Amino acid sequence: MPISPNFTSVLSKDWEINFTQCTPNGSLKYTDLCNILQLTAAAHSEVGGISFYDMQEFHQAWVLSRMRVEISALPKWGDTVTVKTWINSLENSRSVRALEMYVKDKKIVGCETFWAVFNTQLRRPEALALPYEHFELFPEIRATEEGFSKININHEKEAVFEKVVYLSDLDIVNHVNNVKYLEWCLDHVDEKRILKQEVKSFEMNFMKELSLKDVVVIHESENDDNSAVTFSITKGDKSCFALQLNWK
Repeated sequence: MPISPNFTSVLSKDWEINFTQCTPNGSLKYTDLCNILQLTAAAHSEVGGISFYDMQEFHQAWVLSRMRVEISALPKWGDTVTVKTWINSLENSRSVRALEMYVKDKKIVGCETFWAVFNTQLRRPEALALPYEHFELFPEIRATEEGFSKININHEKEAVFEKVVYLSDLDIVNHVNNVKYLEWCLDHVDEKRILKQEVKSFEMNFMKELSLKDVVVIHESENDDNSAVTFSITKGDKSCFALQLNWK
């Protein structure tokens, strides 16, 4: 698709929270929060001419490598939220994108994401084949108080669940969708902490892709002062994903 005449380097998009996206207490699920953020990033790439459809001409797609989300509150069923997004950096095969979520004029979520260009045939990163110089970059305007980081994985942590990758776990790039990793791990968190919105922030590292019928193990460990819990997902002896939940 060509660059939209309505293209701007900073995009704002409204979303109405519906009941399918909420937990029993009526608040937005963390997984659906991530879906809304990703859909907003996709909408910006579409008007800017670097969407999935544009990139597939060259067998390319954006894949998420790291993500940090900081939360002061979650929206509720019926709320209309505004998500604003812009790009901090974009060069060759890598991009850092910022996103913020507002209810009315109050910021409730800040997010920083790190994306890589992925060749969907060769299954490896490569330089973006499309022009992107029309995007103005905003390296100094950050959406989060802290940037994303490499999560320290404790390889002696407890194994809590074994999982087989099913078709319902896969996305259009034919690997496990990034939100599915989060969903698998959150299923092993005390539900009272989720319903009480005790998550202050969370961070995810995506290291190796998972495919249909892969067998994985989910591991969990609390840090020493119980201020955070870390999950990792392994296939054989390889770490594929890590998640750190930081408590309020």
